[in-house]
Amino acid sequence: MNVPLLDLQAQYVALRDDLQQAVERVMSSQRFVLGDEVRGLETSIAGYCQTKHAVGCASGSDALLLALMALDVKARDEVITTPFSFFATAACITRLGARPVFVDIDPPTYNIDASQVADAITSRTKAIMPVHLYGQCAVMDPLLEVGKRRSVPIVEDAAQAIGATDNGRPAGSMGLIGCFSFYPTKNLGGAGDGGILTTNDDDVAARLRRLRAHGGANEYEHDEVGINSRLDELQAAVLRVKFPSLDRWSKERAQKAALYSKLLIEADLSFPLVTPHVRDDGRHIFHQYVIRVPGNRDALMEHLKTRSVGTKVYYPIPLHLQACFNYLGYKEGQFPESESAAKETLALPVYPELSEEQQVYVVDSIKSFQN
Repeated sequence: MNVPLLDLQAQYVALRDDLQQAVERVMSSQRFVLGDEVRGLETSIAGYCQTKHAVGCASGSDALLLALMALDVKARDEVITTPFSFFATAACITRLGARPVFVDIDPPTYNIDASQVADAITSRTKAIMPVHLYGQCAVMDPLLEVGKRRSVPIVEDAAQAIGATDNGRPAGSMGLIGCFSFYPTKNLGGAGDGGILTTNDDDVAARLRRLRAHGGANEYEHDEVGINSRLDELQAAVLRVKFPSLDRWSKERAQKAALYSKLLIEADLSFPLVTPHVRDDGRHIFHQYVIRVPGNRDALMEHLKTRSVGTKVYYPIPLHLQACFNYLGYKEGQFPESESAAKETLALPVYPELSEEQQVYVVDSIKSFQN
């Protein structure tokens, strides 16, 4: 049996006719930038995230960059974040000349350890950027409290977490700004790059709209220097077709995750394997189903490859150990939980169209591994 890590073809088949009609609608209109499709999607996402505003942009990476630009992050400023995340989390900070200040993760959730954040704040700190990794929110109350007490805004990197909640509050609604990605592999993915920002602050929303369009109030009047980061009408049209299915897809992902955990716990494996921790005070949308395999991760990956089971490591090199960040001066061993997670974690296939038969095969393949 072949079990790919992700099967976008299966999703496309179910939506083919509606997607083709949406693309044709845009092509017939010949409106490709910041038109009705983008405005319609922004309205839907704002409502879904329970925020006053949503501002479309060209990618999730640009969403992070625009958020920090809106907070006037500049050279020699600092932004606190996690070293266990996708590269864009730290890259957006350094692109503005600022310094990423890393804080280690909470091992069960792989999200930033909120208890360590206060000690990392300095007079240069301009923002705290938690990442809602794998589809589960970081514990937000202590972050919001320290941010309020120290007058440091929170930017949520929610690229993997649209629809996730923390104590009933949607991802992207708790900080000053939320940042989302519509990369094709996301729970709500487009036909290319795309992103969106959410906020309840009218002034921040207005500035984000300017910054995504070269910083101009209109095409030829510019109050500041922004970037060109506008969400395409074609992408917005595709996303509007998919959006009504988002909650069902996320529910099905969680169901697949629960079955995996049940099967793995019942498997009586001959080697240590840790299933994902799910907070009881939040909704996990399982963008990824990530297991932990101390000492045997790489060997298990090779074994699953021989069984045609797709796997991937998110993320094999923590950000503080990336060569391009050597100038920051971080050393191996400085963030031990992030480093251990990078060596031990492994994502298994999880998507709405994954069958129970495929899941049983994946777990049987894991059971057949001899460490």
